[in-house]
Amino acid sequence: MAGRRRKKNDSGGNGQAWLATYGDMVTLLLTFFVFLFAFSTIDVQKFEKLLLSFQGALGVMPGGKAVEEETTNPFGGQPARDAGTSSRQTQDVRHISERVIALIRRENLESQISVSVDQRGVTISLSEQVLYETGAVDVRPEGQRLIHKIGLLLAEVPNALSVEGHTDGVPLRGGPYRDNWGLSAMRAAGIASFLAQEGIDPVRLQAVGFGPTQPLVPNDTAEHRRLNRRVDLVVLSQYPRR
Repeated sequence: MAGRRRKKNDSGGNGQAWLATYGDMVTLLLTFFVFLFAFSTIDVQKFEKLLLSFQGALGVMPGGKAVEEETTNPFGGQPARDAGTSSRQTQDVRHISERVIALIRRENLESQISVSVDQRGVTISLSEQVLYETGAVDVRPEGQRLIHKIGLLLAEVPNALSVEGHTDGVPLRGGPYRDNWGLSAMRAAGIASFLAQEGIDPVRLQAVGFGPTQPLVPNDTAEHRRLNRRVDLVVLSQYPRR
């Protein structure tokens, strides 16, 4: 009898042991779901930024209007940044792009200038050939006339303007600008100064030299290097901060 009683007690003890394992499993599951809930909490501002970036990747501008890229030659715009926040800004940049394209066609400069539109704004790319002698920073007279005409159009919108100089990857051999960084910066600053003299509010202007760091195409042929030597006038979607 004692043997049978001990056997029965042992069996009962083993039958209760699974409850400890079950409790641990339930606790782990509860912790897991708490973590899932915590990770699923959405930061509204981050979500809005993510949505804006996703819209930009699809070519969607604020106001729910899609903007198709318009390009007259292999020149293109720069990587996208934050877009503007109103439909008026979208209408402004599209209007200015259409007028600049019309000007390019009247001047028969489709092979030297391109216009592209993205969520950053309108990028007007002017090749080195239409503006400078190789390695120079002084704009040729025909280039000055062209910038004057473009400046008249840009003066009609309040958007900020970024003047961005670009070079190819061939190192400079001497000269006052030391390297491609100095050359691109001086070219951008010179055109920004010219636009200010033409009546564009200097508060709207910024000048940036990118040197050889943002090529349109690889610097592997003479033709590709020619395409990379340019100045971009970017009509930004956002208005200037005052």
